[in-house]
Amino acid sequence: MNKHHESTGPAGEQQITLRGPADLADALPYLMGFYPNDSVVMVALHGGQGRFGGRLRLGIPQAPGEWGPVADQLAECLVSGSERREGRPDAIVIFLCQDSPDGASGRLTMERLRPFAQRLRTACGALDVPVLEALCLSDGRYWSYCCPDARCCPDQGNPLAMPGTTVMAAAATYAGVHVRGTLRDMEERLRPWRAPAAVRVQEKALDTAGPALLPRLLDERARREVTAETLRLARRLMDRIEDAQPAPPALADAGDDQLIGSDEAAAVILGLQDRETRDKAAAWMEGPEAQSALRLWRTLARRCVGPYGEHAAAPLTLAGWVSWSTGDEPGARVALSLALRADPDYTFAQLLHRACNEGLDPEALRRCLREAADADADADEEQAGADAEAEEEMETTVGAGAGRPLHVRRVRALPEGGRRARAPRPPGVERRKASPGSTRPRVPAAGRRTRDARQYGRRGSRARRHD
Repeated sequence: MNKHHESTGPAGEQQITLRGPADLADALPYLMGFYPNDSVVMVALHGGQGRFGGRLRLGIPQAPGEWGPVADQLAECLVSGSERREGRPDAIVIFLCQDSPDGASGRLTMERLRPFAQRLRTACGALDVPVLEALCLSDGRYWSYCCPDARCCPDQGNPLAMPGTTVMAAAATYAGVHVRGTLRDMEERLRPWRAPAAVRVQEKALDTAGPALLPRLLDERARREVTAETLRLARRLMDRIEDAQPAPPALADAGDDQLIGSDEAAAVILGLQDRETRDKAAAWMEGPEAQSALRLWRTLARRCVGPYGEHAAAPLTLAGWVSWSTGDEPGARVALSLALRADPDYTFAQLLHRACNEGLDPEALRRCLREAADADADADEEQAGADAEAEEEMETTVGAGAGRPLHVRRVRALPEGGRRARAPRPPGVERRKASPGSTRPRVPAAGRRTRDARQYGRRGSRARRHD
């Protein structure tokens, strides 16, 4: 067994010394905030006592052919990220976490993943950073890939400590660190519905709302109206969630699902596909409204069923952002990872995921969103004032014209038959007829000359030429 002395915190804070693989395996859920199923976790160590630094997690690739490139990328990412934040790491600890299909053949899982562990160790060594320990956690037991001594690391592995019974568990409880369950449980809260009846109802609502809403997003004025309508509806749903009686944690998601109708969910989901609408909704990131907003985004992510799975990128990204803004980094990483799984090219999720993994402070983004929200509020007030002035001016104009007399033109009604009858001639007056041989004088049309005028013009022309 390799004896290690890793510290879980920087100097000046409460520190816990981990003295071997058993302590490392027990500390993993508290380092991540959850139990990482089917994952490879790499943790950077700094200093002579091995203080924990940056860490990263990735799902274990199913194809062994991908293990080599993935190992190189993970090692490069951890080392370069640590150099930007805390300096180059002095060592790295690796965890491979995967249960066997039947729950009773953990040793076979450990042997199957051994080439991946070796490839990770080689990739770290190529960057001049040694791997201090590499553990496999499977079916409630752990194995060390670095310890060849069968006396302390037998082939059947060593059992993991019971949850909540170790010094690490006591220190985490004292520090307010909570383990949220397994990664699979956290992802399940954000996955789309799978019940056939519920899926059909929600998919029908999305199919109905789409043709009516999407054309409006292509028109600038109509798009602003859609933004306002979507945000008003989202606010009403948040208030409804907040006013509902709190349910036990196991039933909280089901209770939120019952509070929101299929048509309401469809309208907000489609409205959030507009970038400006999504950015305005991201301002609900702190204070009392943050938790109700987070519950709403989770609920909407579960409603992106069937062919609308890609639409979940928007609510999942908002859920990840609110989680990160309120200090829940594990929840933020899970939500943002699912958002990128739904749409790998979703830029907002990419930026947030990278910032969260690099340990940046979310306050910079919060400040930008606050300023944008204040600017929008000022613009709304100005627009409301302009509308009020225009309405007042219209009322004044109408009122000023109310005292003017109206000139009404009297029109004689038409007789039956639709044509006005001629007035009868007085008795003894007959219509004058033209005498035989006489003709009525003709008025020349515009642009034409009479015969006399044409002859005069010709004579005048000859006279001028003669002169």
